[in-house]
Amino acid sequence: MTGTLSLLYCAPFWIGYRDPTKSKQLAPEERAYIVEGGSQQEGQEAGNPLANLGFLLRQPKVWGLTLGFMAYGYSFYLFLSWIPGYLQTALHMTVLASGFYTIIPWVVATITDIVIGGWFVDALIKRGKNPTRVRKTLFTIGLLLGIAVVGAAFTTNANVAIIWISIALGGLAFAAPIGWSIPGLIASKGTVGTVGSIMNFFNNLVGIAAPIAAGFIFQSTGSFAANFLVAGAILVLGIVCFLFLLGKIEQIEEPHIGPQGPHISPEVGPIASTR
Repeated sequence: MTGTLSLLYCAPFWIGYRDPTKSKQLAPEERAYIVEGGSQQEGQEAGNPLANLGFLLRQPKVWGLTLGFMAYGYSFYLFLSWIPGYLQTALHMTVLASGFYTIIPWVVATITDIVIGGWFVDALIKRGKNPTRVRKTLFTIGLLLGIAVVGAAFTTNANVAIIWISIALGGLAFAAPIGWSIPGLIASKGTVGTVGSIMNFFNNLVGIAAPIAAGFIFQSTGSFAANFLVAGAILVLGIVCFLFLLGKIEQIEEPHIGPQGPHISPEVGPIASTR
């Protein structure tokens, strides 16, 4: 079913997608705003890709964002892969009942993703609130709510467990779009894709590790409680890294690649948010 939906999506994508230089719907003013904000022309490289990658991997802002997003990713993939198994094994539900219960936290996550991670963040910034404070505060709150999964470790009541899991997944869900908006705000010109790739690469690594680690932990302890406690501890570490390494959400000074490697330009270009 999922594969069929992906295949069907190919048609509207092929018909509707255009590169910016070929789009008839992109106004010149909007195109200028995008380019000035840090995007690069199609097919144009922003300096030496490996040198840029090395430069970005030395930036605390990049690691603050990456480690915070990794903490999100561990719990997210844990929920994605283990909620049905947890309900069936630990709470002795049937496959059908666990399917209905699994729907609840994902409905909550969908609502918080759109309402808080999208609309509410934009509304606060439009009202003049400090963008860095808004994004860092709400992202941190989202991860803090994710720690609510620890509550599921101390109950055998399915209804109570789903309430804790829904709170946790709802928080993680609205943290995600906030995290994804940050690469476009901190990346030096022409490196938005690289910053996003670093963040997502490590996020997917913990996504691979989370269900495997959960299996080993469950096999060793005979209980899912330890998995929820581990997820909570990882979220605490992610929050600390995010708050203290990311700093102010602003563009990293642009590296200029020369014979001696990258060095920092004293001039910083304008910033544009990407979605």
